[in-house]
Amino acid sequence: MQVFMESLSGVLVILGMILVGYCLTEHGWFKGDADKLIAKLVTQVSLPCYMLSTITGKFKAHELLEMLPDLRFPVLSMMILMAIAFALVRIFNIKKGRQGLFTSMFFNSNTIFVGLPINQALFGDRSIPYVLIYYMANTTIFWTLGTFFIQRDGEKGAKFDLKKTLGKVFSPPLLGFMLGIVLVLLDVRLPTFINRDLAYLGNLTIPLSMLFIGISVSHAGLAQMSLKKDNLLILFGRFVCAPLLMTVLVIHAPMPTLMKHVFILQSAMPVMTNAPVVANLYGADSSYAAVMVTETTLMSLIVVPILMVIMQSL
Repeated sequence: MQVFMESLSGVLVILGMILVGYCLTEHGWFKGDADKLIAKLVTQVSLPCYMLSTITGKFKAHELLEMLPDLRFPVLSMMILMAIAFALVRIFNIKKGRQGLFTSMFFNSNTIFVGLPINQALFGDRSIPYVLIYYMANTTIFWTLGTFFIQRDGEKGAKFDLKKTLGKVFSPPLLGFMLGIVLVLLDVRLPTFINRDLAYLGNLTIPLSMLFIGISVSHAGLAQMSLKKDNLLILFGRFVCAPLLMTVLVIHAPMPTLMKHVFILQSAMPVMTNAPVVANLYGADSSYAAVMVTETTLMSLIVVPILMVIMQSL
């Protein structure tokens, strides 16, 4: 019961910030492209700073080298989930125009805008390195395979553009993470004033991310929420299939218990907020993607405390 209450408390912290974003949007505070500006601030300014500050401040070279091989677990998990999604598309006859989008949403999770704040609220800063390891795998697969599947649904057809794909994969957050790794491995220490700047800017990441989620929920509209077949299957994939599969993969693996818990929790995060944007760009069913981002985000606030209790018994 104590674990459940602690988990619920951590989730309520996140929910409170989401509600602020939602209420302010409903009262007209965030208009036009405010959500895009916040997303840009997070992904191109605060999050790269957060990555650099965290990696250089909390890691030693031998710890990094020991952790990087564990990338195989999220990669393997997403590959298996992808195969399951392919099967479900055929079994449940997911309509054309959203099959690729369905597949992408089934195996990719929101590891940063929701996953990072939730893990930090529940486990503290010591979880961040493991969050970032999962993020590396997730963002790479989304901007390659995930985006390709969404393109196939669109009117423009699927074309693999290596230059654009590399630009998305090697995004500012991932570059910040990689630069942090290089600095740690080379034992380079940044000046104190730069470390403080990075820390101040990095601390914007979580509150801005939660405001962004609140704005997104408001824009999607709670009235559009439904539990149709396609929606239920995504909920099943995100909150049942993904964490169960990750549990099977890591339960006997020689890794720290905290890493296991973070990987399981990250696998059960909501649909990526980039999914509606990419769907809209390529003429796929962006409204379906927006609804699923909202539904899975709200549902995750219920699932996380339950998942935390289950993980304590592993």
